Amino acid sequence: MGSPWRIRAGQRWNVRYVVEHRTGSSDAEETEAGGLGAAGSDPDARRLALLMHAAFFLLLGASLTRFLMRHPGEARTPWIIALSITLAVLYLLGPVLGSRPTPRRVAWLGVLVVVWMVLVVLAPSFAWCAVPLFYTGLRILPPRAALALVALLTVFVVAAQLRLATGFDPNLVLAPPAVAAVATAVFVHMRRQAVRQRELSARQRELIGDLLRTRRELAATERREGTLAERQRLSMEIHDTLAQGLSSQQMLLQAADRTWDADPEAARRHVRTATGIAERNLAEARRFVHDLAPADLAAGGGLEAALHALAARESAQAAGAFTVRCHVEGAPAAPLPDRVQSALLRIAQGALANVREHAGATAAGLTLTHLDDRVVLDVGDNGRGFTAEPGGVRGARAVRGHGLPAMRARVRQLGGTLTVESAPGEGTVLSAEVPLTTTEDPA
Repeated sequence: MGSPWRIRAGQRWNVRYVVEHRTGSSDAEETEAGGLGAAGSDPDARRLALLMHAAFFLLLGASLTRFLMRHPGEARTPWIIALSITLAVLYLLGPVLGSRPTPRRVAWLGVLVVVWMVLVVLAPSFAWCAVPLFYTGLRILPPRAALALVALLTVFVVAAQLRLATGFDPNLVLAPPAVAAVATAVFVHMRRQAVRQRELSARQRELIGDLLRTRRELAATERREGTLAERQRLSMEIHDTLAQGLSSQQMLLQAADRTWDADPEAARRHVRTATGIAERNLAEARRFVHDLAPADLAAGGGLEAALHALAARESAQAAGAFTVRCHVEGAPAAPLPDRVQSALLRIAQGALANVREHAGATAAGLTLTHLDDRVVLDVGDNGRGFTAEPGGVRGARAVRGHGLPAMRARVRQLGGTLTVESAPGEGTVLSAEVPLTTTEDPA
């Protein structure tokens, strides 16, 4: 991940500083600010701390016992005993002071080391208590200070061993530094492994958080897309039914108003036709509330019956001024999917509304053709026509409203095509072709 990621304080006290994940950063840089290790809440670290505490008191007791056995009654014995007790008490105060590398805890470590050094000067056999002190220093101090303390303790151990020896022994000079180096390397490696493990866990948690956030964003995007698609579908449904019906009612009522005095019978006929359109619109509105299916299809009989009913209704509403005929060729091998039937009926309604409003036609025809792998709906008229552009739609009509764009959208959703052929004075033919192999409702 490119952005910095963090481990916050509270998981391990020695990583209360912020660990920044940077490309190319070294392990030393990652642990520079927080020491080389901590017990904290890590079970392995706690077990190691208990082991070191036990080892310290065991070595301290063994060193004191050795001294008392080999040097009984010496003048320095009370001092050795007092310093041993003081060292033990000081060591026990460590957990009481807390686990954070505060100045008070660093001062405690300094006093502890000084008392040990005095004890080693007086009795070199206490030198091996340095091993637990290695761990304490490495756990509390920053890396460089911890390594300096380890080196100092090692020097005291070597000096103490040489004092105890009867002659020069190279092992006494080389063994303590080797032991200190191995112990320090093992401890540093263990702590860096722990830091890496914590960093990996933190990164995994952040990756999981990113995944969950991405899933939420994807779900929100899908909801928005679904909302927009539903709005578009509703707008097309309303345009092809209610809006067209209201437009027809407006035209009929305006005609009735103009002829009310001169030809009352014609005016009443226009009003009755407008009433019939209002009834149809009311039925469509109720279907919208119920399940958005076209009212003609809900009545039963399928697409063919719905198209015949549409043609008869359009002809009746025009009262002889405009005639619509319907013709069906072939028969479907299987019932057409509901989506196909609904879309083709809406296209027929929208196309006839455009013919009635714009074409100035006296006749129109609906032709439904069933083929093996597709179904084709042709809507033709004998109106004034227009000059079609390369896309098959005249510019002025293309921007007039929702009609043709809505028809194209319906056909496109079903994997089909919509073409418009026209010429001035030769009428217009609109053809919607829908394949039957890609029209299943999505899961």
